[in-house]
Amino acid sequence: MAGGRRGRWVRRIGWGVLALVFVVVMTAWFFLRGSLAQLDGKRTAPGLHGNVTVHRDRLGIPSIAGADRLDVSYATGFVHAQDRFFQMDLLRRVAAGELAELFGPKALPTDREHRLHRFRARAAQAYAHLTPADRQLIERYAAGVNDGLQALGTRPFEYGLLGQAPRAWSAHDTLLVIWAMYLDLQGATARREVSRGWMREHGTPEQLAFLLPPASRWDAPLDAGDIAFAPAPVPATPPSWWGQTGPRDALLLTSAETLDAPDSNVGSNNWAVAGSRSVTGGAIVADDMHLGIKLPNTWYRALLQVPDSNGTTRRIVGVTLPGTPFVVAGSNGHVAWGFTNAYGDFLDLVPATADPARPGQVRLGGKWEAPVVHRETILVKGAPSETLAVRDTSRGPLFDAAGRTYALHWIAHESTLLNVGLRRMETATTLDEALAVANASGMPAQNFVAGDAAGNIGWTIAGPLPRRAQPAADATFPLADGGAGWQGWLQPGEYPRIVNPASAQLVTANSRQLAGPGAGLLGDGGFDLGARTRQARDALAALGPKVDEKAVYGVMLDDRALFQAPWRERALALLDDAAIKADPKRAEAARLLRSGWTGRASVDASGYRIARGFMWNLYELLYGGANRQMAGWGGNAALAGKRWPDVIARLLDEQPAAWLPRQYASWRDLQLAALDRTIGDLAADGKPLAAATWGAFNTAAIAHPIAGAVPALRKWLSVPADQQAGDANMPRVAGPTFGQSERFTVSPGKEEGGIFNMPGGQSGHPLSPYFLAGHADWVQGRATPLLPGPVEHTLAFSP
Repeated sequence: MAGGRRGRWVRRIGWGVLALVFVVVMTAWFFLRGSLAQLDGKRTAPGLHGNVTVHRDRLGIPSIAGADRLDVSYATGFVHAQDRFFQMDLLRRVAAGELAELFGPKALPTDREHRLHRFRARAAQAYAHLTPADRQLIERYAAGVNDGLQALGTRPFEYGLLGQAPRAWSAHDTLLVIWAMYLDLQGATARREVSRGWMREHGTPEQLAFLLPPASRWDAPLDAGDIAFAPAPVPATPPSWWGQTGPRDALLLTSAETLDAPDSNVGSNNWAVAGSRSVTGGAIVADDMHLGIKLPNTWYRALLQVPDSNGTTRRIVGVTLPGTPFVVAGSNGHVAWGFTNAYGDFLDLVPATADPARPGQVRLGGKWEAPVVHRETILVKGAPSETLAVRDTSRGPLFDAAGRTYALHWIAHESTLLNVGLRRMETATTLDEALAVANASGMPAQNFVAGDAAGNIGWTIAGPLPRRAQPAADATFPLADGGAGWQGWLQPGEYPRIVNPASAQLVTANSRQLAGPGAGLLGDGGFDLGARTRQARDALAALGPKVDEKAVYGVMLDDRALFQAPWRERALALLDDAAIKADPKRAEAARLLRSGWTGRASVDASGYRIARGFMWNLYELLYGGANRQMAGWGGNAALAGKRWPDVIARLLDEQPAAWLPRQYASWRDLQLAALDRTIGDLAADGKPLAAATWGAFNTAAIAHPIAGAVPALRKWLSVPADQQAGDANMPRVAGPTFGQSERFTVSPGKEEGGIFNMPGGQSGHPLSPYFLAGHADWVQGRATPLLPGPVEHTLAFSP
C-alpha cells in the first residue's frame, strides 16, 4: 500500500517535472519567436509625409519605397532594428567603450582602450556640425529604429540571454557607428607605429632601411606599372634580437584564430572596367570588402527607392550598415561604387615627457602644457563601475605603450570632419559628382573606385586626409621630440585622383596606390605587400577587350597561389636525396609538395599548406626575438613591416654569413629547421601529413557574438564548418573568421545583370528563415542576383 502511494507520487513528480520542462521550453520558444521581425501587415507612424512600403523577397531583402526621403529613412531604421538591433547596439558600444555594461568585466580591456577616444562626447560635437538636412535624416532614422524595436513582441533574444534591456537609439548613435568603423579599419595603426618605434630603437638606420623597405617588388600602383625603388643593401650585421627564439604567435598552421594575425588582417578588393572594355558600354564595378565575419554579417542588403530631383524615382541597391540610413556601397542606376581600406598614415604618436619640476604638465612637440582630465565612468555588469581618467592634450589623449607615454594625434578625433555625407551618393549622376561626394565624406579614409553609366571610371580617397607639411617616412614612427606631425587637413580639391586610365581598368587592394607625388599625401599606414593587388590587376587585364559582369566577378574568386609558389620551389629545392636520407619524414613532405600542390589555395591542397607553413616558420625563426620582446604590449614585427617575406627571400638568395643565426651551420640548415617545424606541426598527434590539407585548417568558424557568451548555443548560432578555398595574398581572401564580407559586381543602369553574395543572411535571429539565407551561395561563390527577387512579404506604413 505504502509502496503504491510512493509510486503514484513518483509518477506525479515525474509528470510535474515534464510539465515544468514543457512550460519552460514553450516559454523560451515563444520568447524567441516574439522577437522575430514583422514581415507583413500595415502600420501607422507619426511624422510620415506619405505611404512607405517594404517588400521582401525569399532572402528577406527589403525594397523600401516612399515619396519622401525622410520616410524611407524611417522605414530603413524600422527594418534595421527588427532584424539587427543587437548588432547596431554592439557597434555603438564598441565605439563608445560601453561593452562591459552588457558583458561584464571581461569587456573592460576593450572599453578602457576605446573610452580613451571619448567618442560619445565627440558625437555630440559632431552632431552640432551636421547640416540641418543631415540631422533630420538621422533623426527620422532613429525614430524608425526605436519604433521597430518597440514593435517586436519581446526584446531581442540576445538581451534575454544576457538579462539586459535594450537602450533606445539616438541620432548620435549613428555617428558612433561610423567611429566604430574607424576603430575597425584604422585602430591598429597606433600599435603598428609603436612596433616600428621599437624596431628603430633596437637597430641602426641601415638595419631599419633593410628590414622595413618602403616598397615591394609586388606593388602595382594605379599610376605606374611598378614602384621604382632601389632596395637597401644588406647591412654588415643584424640587430641583436635577430634569430633569437620567440613566441609561436604567427605560425598560422594549427589554430583558427591565428589566421587573423597582423599580416592577414588587411581588407578588401575593388576594381572597375571602363565602358570601352565592357559589353554593356557602361563601367563595370566590383567590390568585396574584407572584414572580421560574424553573424549577423556586417552588411545588410537593401534596395531604396527615393524621389529624384527631376520628379522621378531613384533606385539605389547595395549594402547598408545597420545604424546608418543609406547605401554604403552599390549602384544608384547612374554610378556604381565600392571601397577598400586605404591604409594611409592618418595619425601621429607624439612622445610625451614629464618633469617633477612641472607637476601636472607634459612636454609635447617641444612645448609644455597641462592636460585636461576627463573622468569617464564605465558601467560594468555584475561589478562596480570603474572610473577612467582620460588626459587630453592639444595633440590628443595620452596613453602608455612599450614603457613610453604618447599623445595620439588621430584624424578621427576631429569631430567637425565626421558626417553622413556619403548618403549624397544617392543623387550622383556622373563619375565627377561621385568623386566629389567621396572626397567630402566624413568616414574612415578609403580607396574609392567608381564607374558611371557612360563608361567612365575613377579612383580617389573617400574620407578626411591629414595635411603633412613635409611627408616623410619618419611619420610612420613615433615623432621625434619637437616633431610637427600633421596639422590640419586637405581640402577636397587637393585629393589625388585617377580618371579613365589608358588601361581602362582600376584595381585597389590595400597596397600602395601611387608611385608619383600623390603618394606623399597619403603616407604608409600599413600597406599590404601588394601581391594581391598585382594578381587582381593582371587577372583583370587578361580578361581582354570585351568583358561582362560575370567575368569581372570571377576575379574575386581567384585563388591561384602565385605568391606562395616561390616558397614551394624553395622547399622542394631543399628536399634532395641527402635531406631525405637524414630524416625520412621529409620524404612525405616532398611528395606532397609535388602531388599535393594544385597551384591554388584549394581545400584539398596539402602542398600549399606545407609551403605556407615553411615561409611562416622562417619568419618565426628569424623575427621571433623581436616578437618576444614586444609581446607584452601587443607589438609584432609583421605588423611593423608587412614586406618581411621579401626581406627573408633576399637573405636566402644572398646568404650573408653575418645574418645567419649562430645556432645554424648554414642557410640550408636554417631552412631545413623551418621545414621540419612545419612537418612536426602538421603531423602532430600522429596524424598523417597528407591529412593536413588547406581546407582542414581554413574551415569557417563564423558565429554570433552570443555564441561566445553562451557556448551551449554555439551550434544554433554558427555557420556550417565549411572548408574554404582562398587565403591572404590572393584575390580570394578567406579565413575561418575573416574574409570577403560581401561580393558584388554591377554595371550602373543595368542592375538586372548585377551579381551579389555575402556570408550571412539578413536577420540576426536564429529562428528567422533569413538567418543564413544566401550563405551557401557565398561559400560556393555562386553568382546570384544583386537585385531582390519576387515579392513574398509586404509591410506598409502610413501617416
